[in-house]
Amino acid sequence: MSDRGISRRNFAKSAVAIGGASALAACLDRFGSPDVPSGTDPASLPARQHAWDGGLPTDDAGNHRLGRHHILLLLDYARDGAPTSGDRQQVTDALQSLERAYAWQADGLQFTLGYSPAYFDRFEAAPTGVDLPEPSALAPFEDPEFDTPDAILHLASDHEQVVLAAEEALKGNQESVNDQEMAGSFSGVFSVADRRTGFVGAGLPAENQDVDGIPDSEPVPEDAPLFMGFKSGFKENQASEDRVTVESGPFADGTTQHLSQIRLQLQQWYEQDSRDQRVSKMFCPAHAEEEKVEGVGENLGTDSGVGDCADDVVENSRRAGVAGHAEKAARARDGNDTPIILRRDFDSTDGGEARVHFLSLQRSIADFVATKSMTNGTDVADESAVGQRVNNGILQYMRVERRGNYLLPPRDLRALPPADPAQ
Repeated sequence: MSDRGISRRNFAKSAVAIGGASALAACLDRFGSPDVPSGTDPASLPARQHAWDGGLPTDDAGNHRLGRHHILLLLDYARDGAPTSGDRQQVTDALQSLERAYAWQADGLQFTLGYSPAYFDRFEAAPTGVDLPEPSALAPFEDPEFDTPDAILHLASDHEQVVLAAEEALKGNQESVNDQEMAGSFSGVFSVADRRTGFVGAGLPAENQDVDGIPDSEPVPEDAPLFMGFKSGFKENQASEDRVTVESGPFADGTTQHLSQIRLQLQQWYEQDSRDQRVSKMFCPAHAEEEKVEGVGENLGTDSGVGDCADDVVENSRRAGVAGHAEKAARARDGNDTPIILRRDFDSTDGGEARVHFLSLQRSIADFVATKSMTNGTDVADESAVGQRVNNGILQYMRVERRGNYLLPPRDLRALPPADPAQ
């Protein structure tokens, strides 16, 4: 791949999107090997695969910041029927090699390996004690295709070279990473059914906005962490890792994962909507009226501040003609008034189109469904006569293309788990 005239960020994005040994070689040739902290004894790592927060940096307000580069590999298991002990050991050896090679942090490598309902069909039983339904359409106005691989691997790092090297090592194309020999790979156990990539963080969306779905005027703010121009993932508006963790049963310390592939259409968002309209639709009308959001929203600290708006969503939408996305989502809380899903989504230019890979973690897929029901705002539209696809938050700028549900087992069961580990 030629790098003439391409910025570092665009080159890195292109390399990750293309993937493979040639992309890794080109990345290393241009930037060299990053100084990445080495890993540790896998036995010292948390029981939870999804325990990432301890290795994530925080912004000035204390919000966690994900690794900047992401790869999703949708995987098919090579055999019919129950997995073999040899295959389980091979997967374990491969993943533990990565843990020894890279520190469990954004500056190193973090990853999860999860399993779909289709995987558990081979046992003719659902995973014990876990709500893991087949994916389905979650709104009357969407018609997604459904992802049914056996497994999904999520790789994340601040360094493009790291996610590429880890991917190649797992495919069996690289014998060592970060001076650590690979004791195993996925070769002969998993095949890649689909590959998706993305990025998140200030500057990356602006650098990569030359794709379908975004106006040619390049309107994405230079410091925006996401294509729609605003910060998300405020600490107080996210479930904690504790809240999304399965509490009991053989899969205790695991969690469930939902993944949506969403295509963005932001021409109207940037070319017709005013700044106040964008704030109203993303947060709530009161935030626009009171000018609460500065720039991309860094001034909001750890809380988007839509709690008061959420108490009167219907009345707000009647008055302002807008139901904000964040104020609708803020209604999905448990009995302790805390959020019930943990978002780890990121933007993408897969296929030359602006997309979001919306990845959320929750104790039960039902928690995600409940949150999605709130953001659909069907009740708000019915009560207020606000058109669902006109002023109902940000729905009109998004098209859900695919959905998938997964179980992320605890670390000691992540290698081809049985449906009932007790047996």
